[in-house]
Amino acid sequence: MENIKNSIFKFLRLDNLIENLSGYVETRVELVKLEVREEIAKVLSHALMIGVLLLLALLFILFISLGWANYLNSYFKDSFSGYWIVAGMYGVPCLFIYLLRKRISHYFEQHLIAQAKKGRK
Repeated sequence: MENIKNSIFKFLRLDNLIENLSGYVETRVELVKLEVREEIAKVLSHALMIGVLLLLALLFILFISLGWANYLNSYFKDSFSGYWIVAGMYGVPCLFIYLLRKRISHYFEQHLIAQAKKGRK
């Protein structure tokens, strides 16, 4: 019985077809793995670059703020007024953002949904 089955497979060349098909599937799986690794590497390198830029921007803002506060202290001939003014320059926008957080969040949510819909097309 086994001999007849092998004869039929050889006659119809199904044994080569099965081998080629399994080789094709294995190759496709490896290709997908490589593509996923490449995409992950791109995302991680992009995130790392954004993190470094944010850190440098934060340090820049910190030292500019300290310099500006010290300048205002010397201008007003006071020890603390420059720091209060600079703190207020950051505090007032933070207060407005806090009060409008629901509207801002809703705006960003709608924008991201629109971008996602646009990306699908």
